Amino acid sequence: MSLQNKNAIIYGAGGAIGNGVAKEFAARGARVFLTGRHEPALTKLAGEIEQSGGLADVAVVDGLDEAAVDEHAAAVAAEAGSIDVSLNLVPRGDIQGIPLVEMSAEDYVRPITTGITTNFITARAAARHMIAQGSGTILALDSGSAHGSPMMGATGSIDAALDTFIRNLAVEIGPHGVRALGIWVAGIPETLTPEKLAAVNNQLPASPEMVQNVLGGLAEARMTKRSPRLAEVASTLAFLASDDAMGITGTFVNVTSMYPS
Repeated sequence: MSLQNKNAIIYGAGGAIGNGVAKEFAARGARVFLTGRHEPALTKLAGEIEQSGGLADVAVVDGLDEAAVDEHAAAVAAEAGSIDVSLNLVPRGDIQGIPLVEMSAEDYVRPITTGITTNFITARAAARHMIAQGSGTILALDSGSAHGSPMMGATGSIDAALDTFIRNLAVEIGPHGVRALGIWVAGIPETLTPEKLAAVNNQLPASPEMVQNVLGGLAEARMTKRSPRLAEVASTLAFLASDDAMGITGTFVNVTSMYPS
């Protein structure tokens, strides 16, 4: 499962999942182009990758800015010679823990608009270059909550929108040798902190005990009765980005989800 000589753009790379995935991609031979809005986090990650012998580049890019995304993608393609992988991990700003009948329209609509807009912009930018070169993989990630998730706010709605977008995109770009697919995953233990939980659901007390309670509830709800580790998620994405997965497109891989795919 090599990513040798592949150029991978990771949008929203400064977060916990981005850190894990970028390091995994680099360890498997990819040159990773780390983007996000906070340069210190990206620079720190790039330094850690380079210390381990990997190749990493940093650029401050807002994944909601069409011009900035298009300009960066063009620069990567010109410098590196190709864009082989594009992965969007930009936060959507989901709000959970509030009944839908009590939510404001703003809180409900915002994550849907943010999530589908950034995924559309980044996938479109990559796809244009990938179609021209006749190869490439566009990756997405959501929680697989489109099948009925009470008290999850707009999470199910944006997951459904992203699922549909990726499947439709795969049909259009597949004849050009380009794949579009993703994974369903939520509640990765290494990425959850009291602060992150409180940001999503202010009904929860921001404490280490609450994190453990949430993780315990998630594990019990999963089909496998266990939560995925960050290394497993990163490894799965690396496989999907590799030539070993060339026969897979237009679908979402279920990483110990609560819902059958």
